[in-house]
Amino acid sequence: MRVLLVEDDPLLGDGIRTALIREGYVVDWLMKGRDALEAVRVEPFSLVILDLGLPDIDGLVVLKELRRQYPIPVLILTARDAVEQRIQGLDAGADDYVLKPFDLQELLARMRVVTRRAEGRSTQLLSIGRLTIDESQHEVSWRGDTIALGRREFALLLELARNSDKVMSRPKLESLLYGWGEEVGSNALEVHVHHLRRKLDKHLITTVRGIGYRLDSRVA
Repeated sequence: MRVLLVEDDPLLGDGIRTALIREGYVVDWLMKGRDALEAVRVEPFSLVILDLGLPDIDGLVVLKELRRQYPIPVLILTARDAVEQRIQGLDAGADDYVLKPFDLQELLARMRVVTRRAEGRSTQLLSIGRLTIDESQHEVSWRGDTIALGRREFALLLELARNSDKVMSRPKLESLLYGWGEEVGSNALEVHVHHLRRKLDKHLITTVRGIGYRLDSRVA
């Protein structure tokens, strides 16, 4: 899952980014609100983590603009702890609110909750036939067996499963698996698909020539 982190504190931003990458997320980090609005306009983020105290424009302005144009989930991360300010953020369209200082595990849990809610799911387990993906534990079960996957393989399978039976284009998948500044090999996506087919079922992921890939729920 690709996350946009908007945080102007260098130490905190770097710490959050490093921790989320370690958890398997693709994270792009910006420090200004206007840059964030431009980034969301051109990139397919699954979640925005938004600080309110930004140096150029107030985070609430960014939140309202995001809500006016995009359905992307937004998790507010801020030191503004007054009840009135929290209500203001929620009324402006925030999906959830985390106060600084915070525990990383709480942040991760709230991230999972808001993304599940956006997908219309009530549980962290994503099940399609005999395929089960546990997002919080980064575990995959296939036909009753636990399958070990690499970070990119897990991320790719999760995106395909979230959009099962829909064709996902190669550029879209690459943009979800790789952040800014990360080098993408010309056949990197094909290699990940090959590994998933070998570990799961060669028919589970279908190649739609000239377009991309689709996870076939009938095979699962």
